[in-house]
Order: sequence, then C-alpha cells, then structure tokens
Amino acid sequence: MEVRGKIIIVTGGALGIGRALCRRFARDGAQSVIVADVNESGAKAVAGEIKGRAVTCDVRKEADIIRLVRFAEETFGTVDIFCSNAGIMVPGGVEASNEAWQRIWEINVMSHVYAARAVIPGMIKRGGGVFMITASAAGLLSQIGSAPYSVTKHAAVGLAENMAITYGHQGIKVFALCPQAVDTDMVRDSAGSAISAAAVDGIMAPEQLAESVIAGFQREEFLILPHPEVRTYIQRKAADYDRWLQGMRRLQSRFMEGAPLQK
Repeated sequence: MEVRGKIIIVTGGALGIGRALCRRFARDGAQSVIVADVNESGAKAVAGEIKGRAVTCDVRKEADIIRLVRFAEETFGTVDIFCSNAGIMVPGGVEASNEAWQRIWEINVMSHVYAARAVIPGMIKRGGGVFMITASAAGLLSQIGSAPYSVTKHAAVGLAENMAITYGHQGIKVFALCPQAVDTDMVRDSAGSAISAAAVDGIMAPEQLAESVIAGFQREEFLILPHPEVRTYIQRKAADYDRWLQGMRRLQSRFMEGAPLQK
C-alpha cells in the first residue's frame, strides 16, 4: 500500500509522531495531508511547511471529528487514509483521579471510535481505505508507572483488532502502530518509571518511526512494531503469562529503586 496520491488525515499532527507522519506522507507524494490538532497554531505551521491543510480538532469531541472528515470529503471527495494518532499519558495507578481517567479514556480510546464512525462508511462506499490507530507497545504488554495509559492503549489495540476483523472483507485495511518510547514532548515532559521503562530498548526519533509506518504499509501487516524487540516480548508473554508477569515485577522494582537496567 502506497501513500502517493492519497488524501490523508492525521490527528495530533502538530507535534511528535503526528508531525513526523505528516512530513513523511508529504515527502512520499501524498496528494494532500490534513493536519488535525487542538493546537491550532501548531497544525497551521506543519500544514504550511508541507503544503497541506490544517483543521483545528479536539478529538474528545465527536462533532469535531465529524467536521474534520466532512471537510476532507467535501474538499477532496475522499479520505484514503485516516491516522488516528492523538494520545496522552497520565501517570499513576488506579488512584489517579476520575477526571484523569476520563480524559485519557476520551483521547486514547473514544477518539478512535469517533473517527471510525465518521470515516469508515465513506471508505466502504468508495471501495476501501486505510485506518491506523497509534496505540503503543503498552497496549500489547503493559506500562510500568501508568495504569491509565496501559488500560487505554490495550483498549486501542482491541478496537483495532475488532475493526480489522469486522471491515477487512469490505476493503478496509486496519493497522495498529505500537512503538515503545519515541522522542516526543510526551516523553520529555514525563518523568519517572513510566517513561524509563518504555525506553528499555532506546528512544526512537519520530522520523525513524515514520519510516517504520511506511514499511508497515508496504508489508500490509496489522501490527506495525517500530521496535522489533516487542514481537519477542509478546511471544514470551503468550508462552508463559505468569513468568512474564514475574519478570515485569522485577523490571518495575529496578526502575522504582533507580537500579541500572539488566535485560
């Protein structure tokens, strides 16, 4: 699957992973990239750089996502690829506030639901399309130091799986992007074991992640794993769940104590 000539929407496109995706899609010949973000000035800056379009969009609001998709369809007649990328991190465990749990649920999960509702029917009618959810390796494994992030990213992967099953025979290709730590504001602005644990295999540049997305599109494999080690971790988890949990507890203890990592 190629991006050349495609109409592409990227939510959370003003910074980090989203910005890198927008730049890469434009470089690879997308017809137009629509940069959607609640950060209006950031979205406009990226759109101006890549000669795309900027749309202010709060992904917590279904009406904003409907308006975003309608804009693309009325302007270009189609949405070929929708990258549901916006996401946040909330540290802590079950004790995190109800407000924090609600906010991360709305952004990390419900925004994908709203996007699918808005864009999938048109894609089916036009004969196909691509829908990518930016989840996380935390959605396949877990996230030390952040129960809200782990829970919502597991839900995002589950949604992507269900969409791939439900719509695959109708021409919809679904991808779940599941990186570990990427050099973004989310990583730089966060502290403690949540980010330290995610960076166990190094912190990847957003541009390198965008390269992995292009390669994943070309392979047309559901899981896009920019950090290849994650596939091994998934296999270990599936092979012996209790042993994997024991290993994760040891890993957590090392990070909590500030001890050097021993892989």
